[in-house]
Amino acid sequence: MPDDRTLTPAADPEAAESAADPPAAPARATATDTFDDVPLNRFHLKITALTFGANFSDGYQLGIIGIALTAMAPQRHLGSMWQGLMGASALIGIFAGSIAIGWAADRMGRQRLYMLDFLLIAVASVLQFFVTGPVELFVLRLLIGFGIGADYALGPTLVAEFVPRRFRGGLLASLTCMWTVGYIAAFFFGTYLIGLGGDSWRWLLASSAVPAIAVLLMRLGTPESPRWLLSKGRTTEAREVVARYVGSHIDFDAFAAQQHTAERRASYRELFGAAHWRNTAFGVLFYNCQVIPYFAIYTFLPLVLVKIQLNGSGFFSEALLNSFLLLGGVVGLWLVAKLTRRRLTIGSFIVLALSLAPMGIWPDAPAALLFPLFLVFTFTMSAATNLDQVYPPELFPTELRSSGVGLLNGMSRVGSAVGTFLLPVSLGSFGFAPTMMALTAILVIGAVISVMWAPETSGAALD
Repeated sequence: MPDDRTLTPAADPEAAESAADPPAAPARATATDTFDDVPLNRFHLKITALTFGANFSDGYQLGIIGIALTAMAPQRHLGSMWQGLMGASALIGIFAGSIAIGWAADRMGRQRLYMLDFLLIAVASVLQFFVTGPVELFVLRLLIGFGIGADYALGPTLVAEFVPRRFRGGLLASLTCMWTVGYIAAFFFGTYLIGLGGDSWRWLLASSAVPAIAVLLMRLGTPESPRWLLSKGRTTEAREVVARYVGSHIDFDAFAAQQHTAERRASYRELFGAAHWRNTAFGVLFYNCQVIPYFAIYTFLPLVLVKIQLNGSGFFSEALLNSFLLLGGVVGLWLVAKLTRRRLTIGSFIVLALSLAPMGIWPDAPAALLFPLFLVFTFTMSAATNLDQVYPPELFPTELRSSGVGLLNGMSRVGSAVGTFLLPVSLGSFGFAPTMMALTAILVIGAVISVMWAPETSGAALD
């Protein structure tokens, strides 16, 4: 009978219980357990919870800057160019951090960089309180974005490389759900704090240091990935990590054989070679076809609400939409556990396209029709984006995993920035209906790409 530190899988992934404190020892395994099929233990939950920090921080950082600028811009006399740069600064940093640190982590290891990125975020977040001009704030937000981007490459990689495959999808999906929680927390807290006036924007920006410092402290003692250690030929260290954190009775030799323990330094170019180009192309396109409409619409949500005749219900409509974002993220966890990766990806793109298209086809339709469709779009988009942390680490082998995850996350931020920049330009030049049809076309492209190239990785053992 398992002791009180063991979490035995129930019939469904979501039935596994969590616990507040890390175990003194890992869950008990049997001699027949493999690394990918051990019982879920508290360390698996802890490594996932520690990775919540990047996603919460990203949502919070992107949520607070727009609110902070409403008070900072008139006080510091910031023009439209500086406001645009402030809004895009973290996205630029995420792009650079994801690609650079993703590449570095496949060579230097995950653990040290996993600590340093949040040290950078915490220090830069505190320093935002003391800025005297836009250049300083722009640089600090670039650094914050760099740290978040680094963690986007490192966090999902570590989670995927530790947790049992049965629970991998649900735990990885929960990371994206935390982005939504961070974004919503920024909306409500920021709206309240900015209402106090004065230099409240300084306190709002600096408040992002609180979760960053908490995560940094809790990450002390995080072990290196045993899959990465094996890929570098460091078998003894990998054995010690597995015994201490996963289970001492695991068939380690079988796990090591599966990982191809001979040391091999993979080239970044292999992501685009014959063996991996299709997964790389699918990951970049699927990710961007989601985030371009997402960031374009929700960055300029007030403009969209005006176009669908909801300009008179400001706070109520935005609060309702944020509630649907949160609800969609939670339901999305269940969908990731119940549906295959392909079905959820293809189905979500179809629902998103069908719910957005009427805004382009009949933009003057009554708000009673368009707003419910927009709620469906919001709910589905939030549910579907749970895949953004699930698919990338499952597409690549260990020696390329962090590089691949970093590349996909970095390129997604290019799409985010492009969509954010082009939406107001498109609205001004072409109008609301053509803009919505263009975004719908992107969603249709996402559905077609997914039908053609989306691999089925549900339940697959990582190599």
